[in-house]
Amino acid sequence: MISLLVGLGNIGERYNGTRHNVGFEVVEKVRQALKLSFQPPTETYDWAVQERGERQIILAWPKMYMNHSGLAARALLQDTDLQPSQMLFVVDDFNLPLGRIRIRQGGSDGGHKGLASMIEVLETEDFPRLRLGIGQVSDNIDAVDFVLSRFEKEEIKSAEKMIDTAAEMVLFAIDHHLEEVMSRYNVNPA
Repeated sequence: MISLLVGLGNIGERYNGTRHNVGFEVVEKVRQALKLSFQPPTETYDWAVQERGERQIILAWPKMYMNHSGLAARALLQDTDLQPSQMLFVVDDFNLPLGRIRIRQGGSDGGHKGLASMIEVLETEDFPRLRLGIGQVSDNIDAVDFVLSRFEKEEIKSAEKMIDTAAEMVLFAIDHHLEEVMSRYNVNPA
């Protein structure tokens, strides 16, 4: 079961609502659903906690840019005494069509700089990640410009539905084993 949920995104108001920040948005939806208040911030992440008997559920938003997310993840693991396998990272993915969601137990970074940072700093690919399809990069736009752009008007409904579904998946993952989550949601994602 997942004890630590980490949404990846870029800090700063200028990045709010961009494709790259859907991870932040999912974690915020989960925080609202669980009615959690923020804890005093640390230097590397913002966080919220729910006590569940002897177990804590921790939601976190790294306060570093995407390319340095691994440093926040390492600090979270050290501060919480959890293992990478107990974390779920929520990230955007331009290799997936808009609205598509895929949950995996591990694997490569797939070209995602935040996941690359995680893998490098944590020295493992073995951590769960929830990848959210933000649409594929067309040939006439730079990938960085694409991920830092906002959804087009005709894409907003699909993006909002994807974020809602991802939050539902995360809430399910908190109380179920990852295999159950994958079985339930990877069959017919989003």
